[in-house]
Amino acid sequence: MNRGTLRIRMLGTGTSHGVPMIGCTCAVCRSADPRDRRWRPSILVETPDGTPILVDTSTDLRTQALAFDVTRVDAILYTHSHADHLMGLDEVRRFNVLQKRAMPCYGDAQTLADIRRTFAYVFESGSAGGGIPQIELHEIRGPFGLGGVTIVPVPLLHGRRPIYGYRIGPFAYLTDCNAMPDASWPLLEGVSHLVLDALRDRPHPTHFTVAQALEVVARLAPARTWFTHICHELPHQATNDRLPAGVELAYDGLAIEVPLAG
Repeated sequence: MNRGTLRIRMLGTGTSHGVPMIGCTCAVCRSADPRDRRWRPSILVETPDGTPILVDTSTDLRTQALAFDVTRVDAILYTHSHADHLMGLDEVRRFNVLQKRAMPCYGDAQTLADIRRTFAYVFESGSAGGGIPQIELHEIRGPFGLGGVTIVPVPLLHGRRPIYGYRIGPFAYLTDCNAMPDASWPLLEGVSHLVLDALRDRPHPTHFTVAQALEVVARLAPARTWFTHICHELPHQATNDRLPAGVELAYDGLAIEVPLAG
């Protein structure tokens, strides 16, 4: 792994509904704190050599790109193919135009099959032009190199569905999970900066609660942790006030820098 610094931008930290939710008048949905406004979950990782890697094409990708001045994406990693992580894929056509090439997209076999089905028009014979995103699908079968760093897929469980989190050096991004297979824990040893699913306090069948996420933090012992995929039941400041040192809620636009060892 190259020396240097990973730069991570949190593009979205909310649930599939986003926050505020349509038609909701709760205190968080009406909050004046900008950190309580949460687009659908996604991050942008810039490697030390300047390669920008997008994780998931969220439903809000266009808005996120405009808000955070994302003008280049060299590759996309998919955690899984649920709508809030996938349905912004059509916006990739703008990056095709800007960069004059197809976009390499990486994911597990099920995710790639779902992309082919959901966006069938992309793969139809004769489809071409600026109105059709040009993508290249690559199945992840293990760690691989991208932008001068090693990408380590981390198997997670999202309910009963296997999905991927990702580790790059001492940084890990684990969204949309409620359990980790035994074999995944060693893949996370030594992580110092962690972004982790923590939906709410109440139990949920496919996401960690805050208490469950804190158990993961206690086991991995990273120096810093940020919770993501946050619903409208967790007000930003009040939740941070009750979290232990080194743990806080992420928010849209948060910038994280992670030094990489040589």
